[in-house]
This record gives sequence, C-alpha cells and structure tokens, in this order.
Amino acid sequence: MRASSVHRNSDQSQPAKTSSAKWRWFAAMMIGVSVTGATWIAIPNRQVDPQPASAAQPKPKVSPVVFGDDPFEQPRSGAQAKGSVQAESAEPTNQEASPVTKSAGKKKQDKPLVKPKTVKKMVNRGIHWLVEAQQSDGGWGGGSHAKQNIRDPSAVPTDPATTAFTATALMRAGHTPTQGEHRDVVIRAMQYLVKAVEKAEPKSDKITTLTGTQPQSKLGGLIDTAMTAQFLTRVSETLPKTDPWYDRVDKALSECLARMERTQADDGSWNKGGGWAPVLQSAWNCNSLELAKAVGRDVDSDKLKLAKNYQKNNVNKATGGAKSSAAAGVELYAFSGSLRGNAADASQAQQVIASAKREGKLAADAEISEANLQAAGQSEEEAKELNDAVVQNSSQLRRLNDEQLLQGFGNNGGEEFLSYLMTSESLVIAGGKNWKTWDEKMKDRLGKVQNPDGSWSGHHCITSPVFCTAAALQVITTERDIELLKKVAAVKN
Repeated sequence: MRASSVHRNSDQSQPAKTSSAKWRWFAAMMIGVSVTGATWIAIPNRQVDPQPASAAQPKPKVSPVVFGDDPFEQPRSGAQAKGSVQAESAEPTNQEASPVTKSAGKKKQDKPLVKPKTVKKMVNRGIHWLVEAQQSDGGWGGGSHAKQNIRDPSAVPTDPATTAFTATALMRAGHTPTQGEHRDVVIRAMQYLVKAVEKAEPKSDKITTLTGTQPQSKLGGLIDTAMTAQFLTRVSETLPKTDPWYDRVDKALSECLARMERTQADDGSWNKGGGWAPVLQSAWNCNSLELAKAVGRDVDSDKLKLAKNYQKNNVNKATGGAKSSAAAGVELYAFSGSLRGNAADASQAQQVIASAKREGKLAADAEISEANLQAAGQSEEEAKELNDAVVQNSSQLRRLNDEQLLQGFGNNGGEEFLSYLMTSESLVIAGGKNWKTWDEKMKDRLGKVQNPDGSWSGHHCITSPVFCTAAALQVITTERDIELLKKVAAVKN
C-alpha cells in the first residue's frame, strides 16, 4: 500500500483560542463574518446533510476571493437584452479580459493572481499525495457516509468512482497509460476498473456491489459507472490497439455506456439510486456520454440530447437562476451542471455564425439570433435550440462573480470542487474571454485551501481528501485538456 507518507488526517490542528479570541469569534459570527476572513452565507431551506459529531474538523484559514471588475459582469443592452447575442460576444474585444482589477477606473494588473511556478508546485504536491495514497489493488477510496471523520486514505476501502475520478486527474496532468512519470499508477487504476466492470452482474444497474460510499451517498448510486466511463474514454484515446489491455478497455467502456443509457430516466436525468444532490450525478452521466460521442463512440444521440436538455432546463435562460430541488437546496450544483450541459451548443452557435460571415452569408457585425442562424443554414428547430443555448450561457456567465452562488453550501465539500470543475470545462468548451479570468480566480481560491501535505479536504458531505484533491487538481489543470474538450465543442447534436 502506497500511503506511508500520507497524513492520517489532512486537516491540520490549530492552537486553541484564548478567551479573548473566543469573544472576537463570537462577535464576528453575530455579524456574519468568520474569524478566518471568509464570509459565511446563510441559505434558508437548505437540506442539511448532518455528519457525526466526530466528523467535525478544524478548518484551515481561508481568505475570501475578491472578484474584480470583469467583462461578464456588465448587463446586456439593446438587441442582447431581447434574446439576441453578439456573434463575437465570446471572443476578446478591445476591452481586454484582465485577470483582476482593483476597482473600476483603476489601471488593470497584467500579472496573474498566482504565479505559474506556484501553480506547478500546487499541482506537483497534489499529484505526489495522490500517488502515495493509491492502495495495493490499484484503487483509491472515498470513504463512507457513515464514517466521514476517517480521512486516512489507507483506512477506507477502494471504490470505482473515486478510483476513476483520481486516475482522470492524473491523466489530465499528463500521466497516462503510455507516458508520464506515474504511468504505472494509471495502468494499475485502469486494470482495477476494467476488472470491476468485468465482474459486475450483467443485469445490474451498477458496476459494483459496494454501497454507502461518499460519492454514492452524496452524488448518487450510479456515479461509479459514469466516472468509470469517462476515465475509460480517455484511456481509449491513448492506449494503442496493440496493447494487450485495449480490447478489455474497449469492452468495459461499451458496457458502462450501455448501462448509463439503460438507467436514464424519461426526463433525461439519473436522479435515482439515492444521493444527496443527484443533479450532479445526472450532470456527470451527461458529460460522460458527450465525451464518449466526441471521440467517436456509439452513443444514442436522442438520449444524449435528452440528458443535455435536462441540464439546460434546470436554469432560467433569461436570468441564469438555477433550480435546486435535485441539488440539496444548493443552487451552485444545478448551475454548474447546466452551464456544462449547454456549453457545446453555445460553442456550435458561435461557429455557425462565424462560418457564415466568412462565406459572405452574413454581415461582419451580425449578431447571434434565430434569424441569423437560419440564414446560416440551420433549421428553425436547430436555430432556436442554438440561440437558446447562447442566451442561457450568457446569462449564466454574468453570474460568475456572484460570491453567494460560488460559496455553494457555505464551505468547501467535494460537491463544490466538482461544480468548479464543470464550470471550468464549460468555459473551455464554449470558448471566449471569460476562461482566463475564471481560471485565475480558481487557482487563487484553491491555492489558499490546499493542505500542508499537498491534499485538499472537504468540510461537509464529501469530505474525502482523495476525492477533493482529484477534483481540485482537475480544476487547476483544465487547460491541459483543451484538445479533448474542444472535441466536445465540435460535436453536433
């Protein structure tokens, strides 16, 4: 087992507060600001997921991220306010998207919030921690819902969802079955997952008999299949057909995709099998089907469209407000899934308009609208669908500075990290000026909460340092996956 250098509790202990410090803490709480400097946001009617008393852990000091003046804060006007969007609205204009500005009217800073060498160190420390946490069977475990206080990665059973999610993080960082310093780690994870699928009961909805894991309890009982499918899709793109494991990987991926399509509900969701916030499980199933189709796998287009429409319908396209009924009352979870669900269509609309301009079908200053999309060759139904995606995408982008939205549950859990990840991928897929600003903010935000041992931890629900570290690393390294994510942008319905 490779967990010798991993701390048994990633949350570091803090000195006890003096009575004076306690009084300041109490006074601060009364006005809604914690002693760590992070704002606590009370959200009414939330479905609180209680933890055992023993799960309480001291929180690391977190400084709030102050969001500067960004292009996507500005409200739309004119034709945009009526549901029409500038055709080049997602491309840089003469108003440059700077990573941060201190206030309106002041000179913008050119330097990134986080230096590249600092980001590299963050990533390397996180990867080292994950590699050391891999267990002897090739897997990783996210721990159980019943024992969220156990943070030692070597003290929990391995599970497919956490293993696939962690191995995906390593692949995004450049470690694949064929290259990278830790290729052997990824190979053992691949073998673990292929064997899990091969052993699964053929008629079962799931690929594992293991129950009660943190990913299952919080996201849903079908999350193992979805996360395994996405990892195996990535593996299939890198593994040579001459590799002795290629055929087994191919067959296991096909089995996962078939189970996902079989278990989809009539409304396009996967909101069954339990789960505190099943909208995230539905989003991950949708993303996995979309990625598989992007690399040429046989995916039912009708089911994929139904899945994407479910995600889109969770948000009011005019306001960017998200439903939270299947998100445990936390708007962020539904918001991020929806943004990810419409990203490819928003990108496609921009491509159609840009192509029509090059061909002389539209004027150089033509906006994205249903009429212009039809003039560019789209059917009436296609034009409406693509235009709606752009309008919704634009309304959601304007909310990326909404700190109350980004706080999610109020503090970090695996669900928050997963939501940040889907938002990062959405911005890469959709393209445009917003990506750089968001990426800088996330690197700054996550850098402030990385544990001294290189891991990240959750403070509610998914507390697993393995899951949280894998998610945080994928957020920080999203741009390294741009080639694969752009294939998603190129997929047509």
